[in-house]
Amino acid sequence: MKKKCFKKWVCGYPLSIFFIVVNEFCERFSYYGMRAVLVLYFKYFLRWDDDLATSIYHTFVALCYLTPILGAIVADSWLGKFKTIIYLSIVYAIGQVAMAVSAIHDITDTDRDGTPDNMTFHVVLSMVGLFLIALGTGGIKPCVAAFGGDQFSDHQDRQRRTFFSVFYLCINGGSLLSTIITPILRAQDCGIHSQQKCYSLAFGVPAALMLVALVVFIVGSGMYYKAEPQGNIMLDVCKCIGFAIKNRYRHRSNQYPKRQHWMDWAEEKYDKLLIAQIKMVLKVLFLYIPLPMFWTLFDQKGSRWTLQATTMNGYFGSLVIQPDQMQTVNPILILTLVPIMDSVIYPLINKCGLNFTPLKRMTVGMLLAAIAFVCAALVQIEIDKTLPTFPSTSQSQLKLLNMGSETVTIKMPGNDPLNLTAAQASNEYFTFEAGQINISVGHPEVRNTISLAKGQRQTLLIPLTITDEWLMPQEGNNAIRFVNGMKTAVNVSIPAANFGLIEPFSYSNYSLIKNGNFFSLLYLIPSDKLCQESITAAEDIKPNSVHMALQIPQYFFITAGEVMFSVTGLEFSYSQAPSNMKAVLQAGWLFTVAIGNFIVLIVAELAKLPKQWAEYVLFASLLVAVCFIFSIMAYFYTYIDPAEIEAQFKKNVNEDDEDNKHKLQKTEVEMNKRDSIKCHDEDDKDKQTKM
Repeated sequence: MKKKCFKKWVCGYPLSIFFIVVNEFCERFSYYGMRAVLVLYFKYFLRWDDDLATSIYHTFVALCYLTPILGAIVADSWLGKFKTIIYLSIVYAIGQVAMAVSAIHDITDTDRDGTPDNMTFHVVLSMVGLFLIALGTGGIKPCVAAFGGDQFSDHQDRQRRTFFSVFYLCINGGSLLSTIITPILRAQDCGIHSQQKCYSLAFGVPAALMLVALVVFIVGSGMYYKAEPQGNIMLDVCKCIGFAIKNRYRHRSNQYPKRQHWMDWAEEKYDKLLIAQIKMVLKVLFLYIPLPMFWTLFDQKGSRWTLQATTMNGYFGSLVIQPDQMQTVNPILILTLVPIMDSVIYPLINKCGLNFTPLKRMTVGMLLAAIAFVCAALVQIEIDKTLPTFPSTSQSQLKLLNMGSETVTIKMPGNDPLNLTAAQASNEYFTFEAGQINISVGHPEVRNTISLAKGQRQTLLIPLTITDEWLMPQEGNNAIRFVNGMKTAVNVSIPAANFGLIEPFSYSNYSLIKNGNFFSLLYLIPSDKLCQESITAAEDIKPNSVHMALQIPQYFFITAGEVMFSVTGLEFSYSQAPSNMKAVLQAGWLFTVAIGNFIVLIVAELAKLPKQWAEYVLFASLLVAVCFIFSIMAYFYTYIDPAEIEAQFKKNVNEDDEDNKHKLQKTEVEMNKRDSIKCHDEDDKDKQTKM
């Protein structure tokens, strides 16, 4: 038994674990808080479209689930868990700080209009930050829980189990709180020269929590038990499999007899028990092949579903729910459904006489995830009914706004002449296929050639004096802007946003206001001659009437699927593998999550479906097909008891050793007898010679 010396104990627990628990809570708050607002940061700060934002989001998540394998190998084979956590936490904190700095728009906003002028700086810094975060959070993921378990002596099984319960409670607690708090911080306005949504604060608080996590962990340094690196079982497994494949290839000729299993070709170099254990693990890993498709759907709740929520009404009475706050439904339902499933649903199914095996539970979990995406598709269809018809990638749309004090007549190609009254906007957008159009206004006519942006909506501002410059700002979503039709500059502010000083016959930027609706409004401040009139409001996009509450069913089904799939899957995997191979299965499980996120990239970039609901249906259909394949694989799977197999194997090995020992002893006796007879014959021969 290893002797572990601690300086202090509290209620039978080593004091060191309290530092580890606090560290885990802060780290999980940091990770999930940053991740909650990430896709909106891509869309509204970096100005990426939905597909690119989704692709980069899932690339980041995939890296977060690939790097744990690297972290485990480094910790077990080189640095040890303590140093690995320290070094990678520093990398992690640097990445979080880089993300916070990348979201400060004032750094490159030289003209102080609220929009960064050098977007390349922000993109590069954010990508470097995300890479460092993926390396840090993934690298320490397999180390922290195992390091906490190392703090207990071998006889403290009860205390160790309690620690792991509290540890995973901290994971869910940090996730839940951060998903509530960081969207609220993001919705605030901040800035030095202009007020914009405060992504820097939303990333800055998680960065501060990561620094706190690092400091807390270092403070407890003198109290930890730090086990020396013992080597990583994953490396041994990979080497053994590699040798078996190479040896089989060298002996591929028919002159060599076949062996029962291809792993048996490693017997020349590796222990038979290790080979038998790897065979058991490979059976489980084979079942992992269809699993990435579940994670393809599950992790889209942080990307596609959040983007879907931005087009919905978030008013719950007097409470306004931000689109990224809808993700909190998942951890809340997890904390609710796990005890219900274990205490009510599963026992009830067993009482009904149904053999609800772990693999059957996982199959049902995959079907529930598919149902969740069908629900998302139905919600998207309802949203599409209330959305305007946006231009395709080959079209442009134009709205007209008369900033003058008199009615003007406007002529556009392919349309009848339009009489536009003073301080009014056209009721609709006009769609054009051409990239440039000629527009004439007034009597006598003033002609202008207008360049249109493909796939964009724009508004043409017709000035008080027609011969002045015609301005054409682009439209925005979930936002409002003001147009100043007066000859003097005006300072505009509303309770939700400050638009600053607007120059004569100019316009403000769109400002995202703290609102639960998806909409776009343009307000015209009329000219001096009409100053007694009220401000004109031009509604670019009507407020959406589809309520965010309609997303709750899809969150319920995806969470129920997660409980039946993920929790059961890990339990099944651990029950079917030898005790020293748990790390291999953990690595394989995390690898399926990474592959699932890469599948999202492929579909998002290649499918290019015109309607979002069709993409949801596509994912649901793919999962149903994969679920059918998995159910067939599960039907032919035979459950095993690894401990019993190992014991039987060791018994057989011991019996073989005993047989070999007896044979060796028998051989030695026979050899002694032969030597004795030989010596006796030589003595007789000597006697005969003397005679």
